[in-house]
Amino acid sequence: MQIILGANGQIATELARTLHQHHTGDLRLVSRNPRKVNQDDTVMAANLLDAGQTTEAVKGSRIVYFTAGLPPDSTLREEKFPVMLKNALQACRIAGASFAYFDNTYMYPQNSQIQTEETPFAPVGRKGRVRAAMASMVLEEMGRGEIPVLIARAPEFYGPGKTQSFTNTLIIDRLKAGKRPLVPVRDDTRRTLIWTPDASRGLATLGNAPDAYGQTWHLPCCGDRPTYKTFVDMASRIFGRTSSYSVIGKWPLILAGIFSKQVREIRELLPRYEQDNLFDSTKFKRRFPEFSVTIYEEGLDLIRKEWRDE
Repeated sequence: MQIILGANGQIATELARTLHQHHTGDLRLVSRNPRKVNQDDTVMAANLLDAGQTTEAVKGSRIVYFTAGLPPDSTLREEKFPVMLKNALQACRIAGASFAYFDNTYMYPQNSQIQTEETPFAPVGRKGRVRAAMASMVLEEMGRGEIPVLIARAPEFYGPGKTQSFTNTLIIDRLKAGKRPLVPVRDDTRRTLIWTPDASRGLATLGNAPDAYGQTWHLPCCGDRPTYKTFVDMASRIFGRTSSYSVIGKWPLILAGIFSKQVREIRELLPRYEQDNLFDSTKFKRRFPEFSVTIYEEGLDLIRKEWRDE
């Protein structure tokens, strides 16, 4: 049996689809309020903050994927995320299950250097420090060698459905609504974005490859790194919209944080948009050369078709 902990988000939903299609028909989805993705999924309600419930949810598992998310609230993440992860790791040790941890890049330096699996952690802000502490906890578990453990790391998302990211919220969703896209901070820095179904397929691929354990992996991204100007032009053309956008400067966003908690929560991420974001997934591509990575034009066209079919 393969189990997804934190089963309602976009990554988990796509992960359930690809696991069912390519790897296993024995799939359990676990969250507070789990919903089936495939007809024959098993669902189980559990609070990952409760060690006993987490242990019960993981019983009988062969591979466990940790894709749990929390709202962008720093205090909430500091209090809850490490507890959830600790409980999940403990449950896997008890069950003797392999553990695949889905991670992001918040702990990396906010500069223009190429990011590889060997990039040292240099977190900026509370969210970055939480993710660095969690990744370190997983690395420590990996080092103990009691259970097979891997880390699968992804940069910022773009994608279909309810994908949550700056790019979807400020550009794709606004284009869909007929509004002018908004570009955070600068339009001339190069971005590495990952198509959410590719992130989920990549995570499933790693989880089912025994030799992938004991390592950190960057999930596969398109090798192109467009600027936001190029990305908006591309999306506007594919969606049949006028290519026009506004850049929201760093200081207006910082000032807006005085009045909005939601904006305050994202301020520590803004330096990431002042620099090129060069996330490298060469290691994954060399190990899995048959994996087909979605190019930006293809991904945007799939979103366009999704809108058309709604």
